[in-house]
This record gives sequence, C-alpha cells and structure tokens, in this order.
Amino acid sequence: MPEDERNKKFVSLTEILKKDKAFSKFRKTALQNDVVAEFYNVFPHLKKTVKPLNVYKDILYLDVENSVLKNELFLQRNLIVKKINSYFNKEVIKYIKFKSF
Repeated sequence: MPEDERNKKFVSLTEILKKDKAFSKFRKTALQNDVVAEFYNVFPHLKKTVKPLNVYKDILYLDVENSVLKNELFLQRNLIVKKINSYFNKEVIKYIKFKSF
C-alpha cells in the first residue's frame, strides 16, 4: 500500500476528540472543568472570597465566604453567567447556585 493511502487512514487524536460524536460528553465535561479552572481569570477580584466548586448539568456551584456577598452575587448571577459564557464563546453555564463556607 502506498504511503499516501496509509496516511489518509490515520487521524490525529486531537481531531478525533474535537469532532467525533462519541466524544461529545467528554468535550462538554472538559469545557465545564475549564470553567472551574479558569473562574479566577474571568473574576480575579473574587479570588479571596469565592471558590468555584464544580459544574453539574450546566449549573455552576460557588462557595461564597459570607451571606452578604452571597446575596450580592445572587443578584448579579445573570451577569456572571453572561460573562462566563462570553469568555468561552458558547453557552457553558445556564445557572449558578451558591453556598456559604
């Protein structure tokens, strides 16, 4: 078999992970983990008072230092969701839930 034909059959792992339908849940989970990992890049001023816990079913769970801040963030939750989704250029988060440390 000529080398050109052999090379056409091989696809990079990156290409498979990005395009194959079988990996769609994997891509979504990886993107949701990126939200938690990059939360402070989007909101650096919250580093001392808010801890992103995880994303489950498009809901971001945040641990907030005190109830006053928790209430303020709750009132701003739609703006926070928009800012996160804008950062990732797609709808990753639909809602936010808060808890106090």
